[in-house]
Amino acid sequence: MTTTATTSEQDVTAAYVPTAEGLSAVLAAGEQPPRPSALSASMTFGWRAMLKIKHVPEQLFDVTAFPVIMTLMFTYLFGGALAGSPGDYLQYLLPGILVMSVVMITMYTGIGVNTDIEKGVFDRFRTLPIWRPSALVGALLGDGLRYTIASTVILVLGLILGFRPAGGLGGVLAAVLLLVVFSFAFSWIWTMFGLLLRSERSVMGVSMLVLFPMTFLSNVFVDPRTMPGWLQGFVDVNPIAHLVASVRGLMEGRWDGGEITWTLVSAAVLLAVFGTLTMRLYNRK
Repeated sequence: MTTTATTSEQDVTAAYVPTAEGLSAVLAAGEQPPRPSALSASMTFGWRAMLKIKHVPEQLFDVTAFPVIMTLMFTYLFGGALAGSPGDYLQYLLPGILVMSVVMITMYTGIGVNTDIEKGVFDRFRTLPIWRPSALVGALLGDGLRYTIASTVILVLGLILGFRPAGGLGGVLAAVLLLVVFSFAFSWIWTMFGLLLRSERSVMGVSMLVLFPMTFLSNVFVDPRTMPGWLQGFVDVNPIAHLVASVRGLMEGRWDGGEITWTLVSAAVLLAVFGTLTMRLYNRK
């Protein structure tokens, strides 16, 4: 009986041995498709970020409702006390609020990365024959659209409230472009934290701990010359303050080469330092 069962199992096993002809029938004919380029892979992951917004439109809350609330609240809360009227204060405030709102939402990049890691999505990406950083770069490219949407919402609201940029359309577009470029580099900080920390709450907590001092202790709301000397020293080295000065100058029609250069150099340093650290963590995780 045992001999008969063994023989039957051997027959079944032999029947399922794949042959070269059988494999050729199920495999795709022709040459293997070329490996996608770094740009192609990054753009694909950027499109993935856009599809996530399409299927979960609530993600746009932070780039629509949040900027509107910030602009209205600070304009009418501080306008009368600091500038005599909300309308006059808006001319000074809106470029600062624009920078503050966009920079604040950069932290969601790290939160999204951390969520993908917890769900095991990044483990699947790492097995694909693609440029290794493309998943991270694509996520940041997708966030670039979110920064642009937030900027557009704030500018449209500002125009409705009475904001009039002396720099015209060219100055406004240059300011938004500079802001998006800096925010892309700045987002690598939170991407690193998204890989380093264990939960999205931890990423949000650390992000707010860094963002609040950098945005509030700057020239967003008031002229730094009204601050104590020790605080002016912090503002002088705060990259957010230089970004605000650059954006404000461009919107006023003043192309301040020193501030713009300072901002671009800061973005390059942030990208070089935190981009490198992020990729090392990503490769080792």
